[in-house]
Amino acid sequence: MPVLDTKDAWETVHRIVFPTRDADLTLPLYATPWTPSYLRESVLDARTDMQTINWGTLNHSKFDRIVEDASKRSNANGTDHISTGDIISRRGIRIAPRSRTSFCTFFNAFPAAYWQRWTKVRRVRLVAEVAGTGKLTVFRSTGRGLFNPVARLSVNAPDPARPQHVEAIMPLTNLMDGGYIWFDAANDSDDAPLQVLSAEWQVPVSARTAQSTPAKPHSTLSIAITTFNRPSYCLDLLKDIAQADELRKRLDTIYCVDQGTDHVSDQPDFNDTARRLGSQLTYLRQPNLGGSGGYSRGMFETAEAGNSDYVLLHDDDAITEPEAILRAVQFADYTVRPTLVGGGMFHLDNRTVLYTQGERLDPRTIWMKSSLELPYNHDFAMHPLRDSPERHQRIDADFNGWWMCLIPVRVIKEIGLSLPVFIKFDDTEYCIRAREHGYPTVCLPGVAVWHQAWHDKDPARTWEEYFFQRNRWIFALLHCRKPTLRMMFEMMYGDLNVGLRFLYSALYLRHKGLKDIMRGPEYIVSSMPGKLAEVRKERAAFEDTHASGDREDFPEPAREFISHTVRPRSRSKNTRSGVYNIVRGLLGMTDASNAKVPDVAIPAKDAFWSSFANVNSAIVTTSDGNSVSWLKRNDRLFRKDMIQGLRLAWRYTRRFERLSKEYRDYDIAGFDVWRKIFSNPND
Repeated sequence: MPVLDTKDAWETVHRIVFPTRDADLTLPLYATPWTPSYLRESVLDARTDMQTINWGTLNHSKFDRIVEDASKRSNANGTDHISTGDIISRRGIRIAPRSRTSFCTFFNAFPAAYWQRWTKVRRVRLVAEVAGTGKLTVFRSTGRGLFNPVARLSVNAPDPARPQHVEAIMPLTNLMDGGYIWFDAANDSDDAPLQVLSAEWQVPVSARTAQSTPAKPHSTLSIAITTFNRPSYCLDLLKDIAQADELRKRLDTIYCVDQGTDHVSDQPDFNDTARRLGSQLTYLRQPNLGGSGGYSRGMFETAEAGNSDYVLLHDDDAITEPEAILRAVQFADYTVRPTLVGGGMFHLDNRTVLYTQGERLDPRTIWMKSSLELPYNHDFAMHPLRDSPERHQRIDADFNGWWMCLIPVRVIKEIGLSLPVFIKFDDTEYCIRAREHGYPTVCLPGVAVWHQAWHDKDPARTWEEYFFQRNRWIFALLHCRKPTLRMMFEMMYGDLNVGLRFLYSALYLRHKGLKDIMRGPEYIVSSMPGKLAEVRKERAAFEDTHASGDREDFPEPAREFISHTVRPRSRSKNTRSGVYNIVRGLLGMTDASNAKVPDVAIPAKDAFWSSFANVNSAIVTTSDGNSVSWLKRNDRLFRKDMIQGLRLAWRYTRRFERLSKEYRDYDIAGFDVWRKIFSNPND
């Protein structure tokens, strides 16, 4: 293919698409019925959010007005309705007579603010093929969420066989704080549908920063998938990619790194999928080196092959929107400097709920938090993008989870691969490391996957607690300048959190993690292949790890557990309760190891420390709901472990500067280190 003449050329970087699978679960992310817009007072004047609510002035009339306004808004959503039957193709949708549809949605609104901030693009063009009678109205919003029309395109093509081509060019200016561009479609006919057969957002090719040659006019990517005993999920992902024709034009190969014993290659449809992908699938097997080892293998192979400009890390059990991958690549082609491009994560069990679109790392706590303090778990079915002004802000991030993240190969060659830490904190550390080298991470709206949410997981009740604790404080050694008292507080707070829940195995693993850190980076690397088996074996010695899927294996509790949520308390009362429980545990002498009857049965959703107040033993459901464990109080062990935890935290902070230098000087994520691990995975 010849190199494009970039003088007046435009490139499509964001196609309007619609779901062809599970559309009934995801349609609000692609198209929504038009509704009247309601402006919150805080959108017009942000200072109102600086004032507390004066409940004393809320009289009966004001309360009635609040309820009445909410009722009016609920009833004013219009009569328009969109159903899955309105989808006519992956690219097309029909709008019923005398109705309107908005494409101000997560997947179909153009994230204009991100393009202004991170690229040199200053114009965007909408082109569409439309049949019927009506109009397309192009809107543009600001970072406040205010929006107004910027173009109106009339449609008069009553013959569906002869669609009308419409287009409009909009400037990308005044969008630094946020803002989207989208269009709404209105059908003016009384009896015929308006059909949007295709629509796409284009930008000038002259603004592209990615290099091209006659032999390679477009950048390409490889995809790294690491999988462990999720063969059906992984195969579904391979099938999705195999069917994404536009994506495959940019795809070199998929490195499917199978680290399990139930192999993807043994699935009934694997051979057919492999034949369809051909050379675009590279299937690799290796011992279980965790997510870090699997992703590093894909990064390593991509860099060594030297064909791809990018590598996309993708979870094996995530459902992808193939268009999102293509958008990430095309956005990266235009960024002013090499950029890691990530995306959001939607809940797999609630498809319209966005877990997060961008996170920050709190340098004080060495823990993540939501960017701009936006709430986690935003439901676009209940609160569409059009009616969520806070979501129109440009959301900057420090890192992106490796459920999906595109990384330029030149960045990998410069800063190395993932830390050899098996799992946990590897994605956070890599993005922070890249930022320190001048390469930002952008979590781009319109890019996302569906992934299992975290509410069914509790690392403290699994072997994962070891890696969470150890890797968190390895991160601190690599990226914090000096130790702080807050670090000690966080270590002790974490110990208290699991200790007050009688999870003495978790206390042991947390302390083991700190001890291993202080053995140095060479030990971390050398122990990496066999560490999981070691951790699981040592954890199994604790009674709190013994679980049964048969509730009849345990006696009935003495009393019924009443959730604390039934009786909410003030923060001060919760604090006093926490202090009381800590003091009781540190000074008490209770040992319920030989208890005959549990006090209560605590559901998984309530299994946090306050539920164990005045409890000596409890039947507690595991977070996945599959089994239960009998957790028992042991004050002497708790006291001993807390003292040991304090000593380890003190040793860590005292030795912080020396350890930090040791870890920084050791090329722990380098190609040579990983080459040795891959060559001798069982050493």
